[in-house]
Amino acid sequence: MTYLLSVLMGIIQGVAEFLPISSSGHLALFQTFFGMENMEEKYMLFTVLLHFGTLISVCVVYWRDIVEMIREFFLGIAALAGKRDTGVAPPPARRMVMLIIVATLPLFVMVLLQDVINQLFSNSIMVSCALLATGFILFFSDRLAKGHKTARNATLVDALIVGCGQALAVIPGLSRSGTTISVGMLRGFDRSFAVRFSFLMSLPAILGANILEVKDAVDAGFNVEELPMYLVGVAVAAVVGYFAIRLVKSLSDKGKFGKFAYYCWAVGLGSLIAGVVKLAMA
Repeated sequence: MTYLLSVLMGIIQGVAEFLPISSSGHLALFQTFFGMENMEEKYMLFTVLLHFGTLISVCVVYWRDIVEMIREFFLGIAALAGKRDTGVAPPPARRMVMLIIVATLPLFVMVLLQDVINQLFSNSIMVSCALLATGFILFFSDRLAKGHKTARNATLVDALIVGCGQALAVIPGLSRSGTTISVGMLRGFDRSFAVRFSFLMSLPAILGANILEVKDAVDAGFNVEELPMYLVGVAVAAVVGYFAIRLVKSLSDKGKFGKFAYYCWAVGLGSLIAGVVKLAMA
């Protein structure tokens, strides 16, 4: 590990985690075509920390929403414990908490399929096809009718369907942000709310996944002398991730979210051709 590699990985993590281009797909293709299949295992702790870096990005951008949601979460528990029913609709922040909880549920199903999903990372042709599919999802997302649903009137069914999109996006090559934002708009979400909901619902997903991986990462061992390099990568991932979120918000509001489709098509088609040639030469 070097500081240069740490910075480079931080940039890649910050960009690919939030831009709708599939960080998992890029990682899978990078490892396949550059013979670095064992890199993630070798630097497992660093990989986990990089995800925490992008978690920081979301918290910084949406800190007001997060603080309000935490407050309403405990107020909601207190209301249930006291069995108080005022007949008034819960505030948007409390409804957002309920929507995110429901949207997270489909991920538990994917945990059962983790071994199957892990095998997909080594299939460059499948990953390439998934990237092409991401391109089509993004392309048509800008052509959907503008919705008006927000946390005030989005339903639990809406949240569950968007959550299914998030669960499906664990397939390498499918963009999590691209899929969830597009499915949200398909369900009639306001563009700004679709983006906000997508990033906020990523918090429990990223946090939960990394908590499960921390123990394995520590058990795998790491060089203490490289810890400062790890922290540099985390800081870079957090800063780059912050600006990546801002960019996605801006492009989505302007109806230019589908611009990323052309990039996904180019990478998907290029890697598909390279994968077929590699397979033919094997």
